Amino acid sequence: MMSSSFNLFRVGISFVMMCIFCKSAVGSLSELSPQKYFSTLQPGKASLAYFCQADSPRNSVFLEELNEAVKPLQDYGISVAKVNCVKEETSRYCGKEKDLMKAYLFRGNIVLREFPPDTLFDVNAIVAHVLFALLFNEVKYISTLEDLQNIESALKGKASIAFSYVRAIGTPEHRAVMEAAFVYGTTYQFVLTTETALLESIGTEDIENEHLYFFHCKQVLDLTEQCRRTLMEPPLTTLNIHRFIKTMEAPLLTEVAEDPQQVSTVHLQLGLPLVFIVSQQATYEADRRTAEWVAWRLLGKAGVLLLLRDSSEVDIPQHANVVFRRAEEGVQVEFLVLHDVDLIISRVESNMHIEEIQEDEDEDMASPDMDIQDDEVAETVYRDRKRRLPLELTVELTEETFNTTVVASDSIVLFYAGWQAVSMAFLQSYIDLAIKLKGTSTMLLARVNCADWSDLCTKQKVTEFPVVKMYKEGKTPVSYTGMLGTEDLLKFIQLNRISCPVNITSVQEAEEYLNGELHKDLISYSSVSVLGLFSPNMTTVKEDFTEAGNCLKGYVITGIYSEEDVLILSNKYAATLPALLLARHKEGKIESIPLANSPAQDIVQIITNALLETFPEITVENLPIYLRLQKPLLILFSEGSINPQYKKAMLTLAKNKHLDSLTPCWLNLKNTPAGQGILQAYFDALPPLPLLVVVNLHSGGQVFAFPSDQAITEQNLLLWLKKLEAGLESHITVLPAQEWKPPLPAYDFLSMMDAAASHHPTRKDPECTKETDASEKDKKQEDKSAIRKEPIETLRIKHWNRSNWFKGGKSFRHDNKEL
Repeated sequence: MMSSSFNLFRVGISFVMMCIFCKSAVGSLSELSPQKYFSTLQPGKASLAYFCQADSPRNSVFLEELNEAVKPLQDYGISVAKVNCVKEETSRYCGKEKDLMKAYLFRGNIVLREFPPDTLFDVNAIVAHVLFALLFNEVKYISTLEDLQNIESALKGKASIAFSYVRAIGTPEHRAVMEAAFVYGTTYQFVLTTETALLESIGTEDIENEHLYFFHCKQVLDLTEQCRRTLMEPPLTTLNIHRFIKTMEAPLLTEVAEDPQQVSTVHLQLGLPLVFIVSQQATYEADRRTAEWVAWRLLGKAGVLLLLRDSSEVDIPQHANVVFRRAEEGVQVEFLVLHDVDLIISRVESNMHIEEIQEDEDEDMASPDMDIQDDEVAETVYRDRKRRLPLELTVELTEETFNTTVVASDSIVLFYAGWQAVSMAFLQSYIDLAIKLKGTSTMLLARVNCADWSDLCTKQKVTEFPVVKMYKEGKTPVSYTGMLGTEDLLKFIQLNRISCPVNITSVQEAEEYLNGELHKDLISYSSVSVLGLFSPNMTTVKEDFTEAGNCLKGYVITGIYSEEDVLILSNKYAATLPALLLARHKEGKIESIPLANSPAQDIVQIITNALLETFPEITVENLPIYLRLQKPLLILFSEGSINPQYKKAMLTLAKNKHLDSLTPCWLNLKNTPAGQGILQAYFDALPPLPLLVVVNLHSGGQVFAFPSDQAITEQNLLLWLKKLEAGLESHITVLPAQEWKPPLPAYDFLSMMDAAASHHPTRKDPECTKETDASEKDKKQEDKSAIRKEPIETLRIKHWNRSNWFKGGKSFRHDNKEL
């Protein structure tokens, strides 16, 4: 980094490339003879030269990329030339071997490095590799956590670190880091890695994208203290890195007494907002500590200043404790009342999010990209189109190899279509699954591209894409109907390792099953185990439970106990036979549910409902499951983890049956940022958190807010809910009744899903899938639905008094409306 003998702005670099076949370059690429080129090399001058035979018709694509690299390299003091070799040329750089292409980096007439021929594949790779080799001392490449810790320890009290992760050398992000290192390499130590394991070891969960961290080591004087780290959140571009580093150089906190509208800082020049923490003499020390804490949280996102009210000539409203100023010129400052640091952070981050959306919209309007699809899945596939997947980890099956392969071993087969966006997106998750299972599973992972083998897919009764099926010798194939994601599919495979329901043969074995000891290695995939208790003579209900267990195989662990001494367990757990025992391993609880004379599909529904959490955290993935209950949502919005007292109050009310007519839940805005947009739709501006609301999505669309001046306690909640039921509370808004419309009728996927749901259970829940004729299957379901009885458990949660809630509300359809 700090090499005194290596001045980046003065050193001369010669970059020499050699090949036998090439084509005359165009544009600003200079053409010289070998003798002329070597005569121009001087100490202190930089040169990039490409040696090739003058009459070669090849490598025109490379020459185009090299021509594009002329200007950026000249910006760094490196000139570019094409050197035409003639047949009688004796220079060793005008090689003789056919199709030979090599790259050499020179300083003066000294060779610094030879590149492999496939590394300089485009203009970004050319610039990145040249600068990377040039900045050998300024940019340290590391591969282990120990390397990073050693550099960090050596620089404490001396200099700070810019630590970057890029997925590969030669990418646009690598070039951006190198260009930043060229400018700032004498001030900061740049450290680079391409190892995902190193990124994970420092606590980064997102390893799919590039990252840059700033390690504040210069201020650390205690060698035992860890350097504070700040993550750069915007994408790695040269401009974003420059802006980020400039904010790292700015003062952490500045005290001002002037009009916030007149204050000017480097943050405004960089397009970042300013946050003023209003202080007064009596609370100065506490306010300064708060301001410093906010400044660290907003470092790189906004400038933070301490505004002294007592000495300020500005008339600041008495109630205001925060002043917010946007970066745009002419926008008036906002005087706010925010009593929580997290609210200040949320205000800034939500403003940044709005600005990013606006910038994206402006860019799309200015220069629409026809390659980007309307559908988000298709867009993701398009953006990842150059990502190479290790397809060799799965076996590609054809019509000739399918039967012999799936018969020879237990197999998981993905049926997909290469032209379909969802299939290609899920293929990435499927390969990620193969990576996780590599060397640990006896299950063969295979795939069939139905675009190539349509007859094979028809024979396997594949009518939609993507579909995953499990094949085991002597058994009917089982279709996977869960979420299309790596973790859910992994759970399905792991839980299919055992037969369900598990046949329990003794009371002791039953206790081990309920305690999680019998299948300890599977508890992480199924936090609830279900045990059916039956007398030996209860033949029909045992058959129904066995059928239900087969349907739920891969989603939950089920077991059955039907010995003569079953009453020992029945009496211990106060269960009237036939019954289900639900062992919730995380909570260490075992509860019983009566079965009565429930058919198999009702038992499936009973177990599915019982698996739902009483007070769940709502996420994008699980929201549809809870919406399916068709009850109003009682949502506690929170910035981070919720107060244990709030959770206790909710669980107590639920236990006492006060919330049976609602779905109580909570939403963490940090885990689910979409919650901010939801709250803004309810309140226009983001309200203080935590905040409790009732949302009636399915009948009326009204939104009610728990009074912000009241504590969230069991007593206050119960009183408020009684007022709601009596129609004494006014709603804060009513969700609009309009539905989302598809751009074209052929894109009306929601209608297709509704049509499918009328014949089959929803994909995200387990379903009994048998490889039978579709018409016979529909007929059986129609016949069964005409005579089926309502399951006991469903009755218990379903019959809530809709007429008393939200009185006077007009009935709308809100099924397609986000919260």
